[in-house]
Amino acid sequence: MDLEAFNYHLPEDLIAQTPCAERDGARMMAVDRGQAAISHARFSDFPGFLKKGDVLVINDSKVIPARLFGRKETGATIEILLLSRVSMETPLCQRWEVLLRPAKRVSVGARLRFDQGCEAVVVERLSEKKWLLKFVMTIPFPRYLERYGKAPLPPYIKRRSNSAASVDDLDRYQTIYARQPGSVAAPTAGLHFTEKVMAQLSERGVELASVTLHVGYGTFLPIAPGQVEEHVMEAEFLQVSEGDAEKIHRAGRVIAVGTTSVRALETMADEAGRVHAGSSWSKLFIHPGYAFKRVDALLTNFHLPQSSLFLLACAFAGTELTQRAYSVAVADRYRFYSYGDCMLIL
Repeated sequence: MDLEAFNYHLPEDLIAQTPCAERDGARMMAVDRGQAAISHARFSDFPGFLKKGDVLVINDSKVIPARLFGRKETGATIEILLLSRVSMETPLCQRWEVLLRPAKRVSVGARLRFDQGCEAVVVERLSEKKWLLKFVMTIPFPRYLERYGKAPLPPYIKRRSNSAASVDDLDRYQTIYARQPGSVAAPTAGLHFTEKVMAQLSERGVELASVTLHVGYGTFLPIAPGQVEEHVMEAEFLQVSEGDAEKIHRAGRVIAVGTTSVRALETMADEAGRVHAGSSWSKLFIHPGYAFKRVDALLTNFHLPQSSLFLLACAFAGTELTQRAYSVAVADRYRFYSYGDCMLIL
């Protein structure tokens, strides 16, 4: 399968740099797979597309403020993106896998200094991109992140470290139902939900089920040129409770909110389509040709060309229909990517 088949042209000015003023005010394209039809709505209309007996599956993972800015011993600024905690020696001393920018001229043993008298030591280079840092803090690490950490926005959203928008991102780059800390990227389809929309869904008899999949930095990694099937996903932790698995089993239709919910459900589903409770690490790569086991409809944002997320949408709706929908979205000037508009595939 040639990766070029999943390319499309996107004008740069359609990449949303800020969220919609109201979460549920975003535009929503509805794509009917059976009729190969495309229509247009607002996300506030979303409850009208669902019915009693449907189960809406959300990812309740919470984004941690994983971006830190420090200084090297030379005085130069360095940006750190926390990926996963490796160990905790004490509440004030932890080891983390991280990304560094810029990473040039960083060497093992180098010290990085932060506000509040905190510092980190570069322990090891783990790969071309990843490093192991040992942080020594003057206050417990979670409290330090709450005070000094910033939202780990994707690289196509531009921010100055001290901008007002950067402060607002801590709220808006987070779903209203986030509960389980652990993601370094938001499950962005869920950013559109409001308490009002949730109440309307409940009034219509739509049940809510939660899964947890902690989104890792691998969500931003490109697929290497060549054959799609050779791409390897980064492992991401997921969990499904007994109660939520039972709700999903009883569902008339399963409506997945975002590609992360899809991957959690499809990872935990058996060949008969039953989603089992438990925890696991998912490396599931869904691309055209994949046979979905339990997901009946998908709410998702508009994704980067040639990305694993775009390929998942193509797998669900069909490549031809997805490409047509994206062409319409570009022509109608929909807003793209994390802070952009959304698509409901039925």
